[in-house]
Amino acid sequence: MHAKDVMTTKVISVGPEDTILRAIRLMLQNKVSGLPVVDGSGLLVGIVTEGDFLRRAETGTVNRPPRWIEFLMGVGSLAAEYAETHGRKVREVMTSDVRSVTEGASLEEIVNLMERYHVKRVPVLRGRKIVGIISRANIVRAVALAGYRAAKADTNADDAQIRHQLLGLLDNQRWAPTGTINVSVNNGSVTFTGVIYDDRQRDGLRVAAENVPGVTHVIDEMVWIDPGSGYVGAPPPSQAS
Repeated sequence: MHAKDVMTTKVISVGPEDTILRAIRLMLQNKVSGLPVVDGSGLLVGIVTEGDFLRRAETGTVNRPPRWIEFLMGVGSLAAEYAETHGRKVREVMTSDVRSVTEGASLEEIVNLMERYHVKRVPVLRGRKIVGIISRANIVRAVALAGYRAAKADTNADDAQIRHQLLGLLDNQRWAPTGTINVSVNNGSVTFTGVIYDDRQRDGLRVAAENVPGVTHVIDEMVWIDPGSGYVGAPPPSQAS
């Protein structure tokens, strides 16, 4: 999936000269936690989020550093901080350094950007004009859509096809103990037998099987051997999922 596949195209925005009260009203009315800021030509110039209103004079939450830190900060930094916490216009509180993507950006790129810069929404640009926005909610919906499509996928695969697909999936996972386990499939029910050397591999193998279309149950009959102590663990009491 790409940005254009999951983005919200109806973008609610504010202008840099709008008041912060208007921005806050729009956020509350539309149940969003941030708004892109665009100029009269429709070009993205910033973003304003609920985080920009945490430290405000109105609520008495302005962070007042000790005098000696104020001295080190200098008058310029103090003036900028005052303008941000007391400002009445969006341009005075917005973030100008906006992390954005193009319509062709992959979801992996977008998620990496969100995690790296700790942002909850990413504007989607065509040139410098905003054409959409992607929030974490859009990502969650993409996960749900992918899961729905997987559930609707061909479930008529026979046992041989299921086993072949599952083994192919496991061959691409470095953690999968393909050399010490056996996989059998009967009427869509997958059974794992053999030996694992880390008990956490059970969950990985179960999830891998559950992701193969046509699988109805997963039965775990694997024995766990601890390489350090030689301890042998029996299969879990509840074998089917």
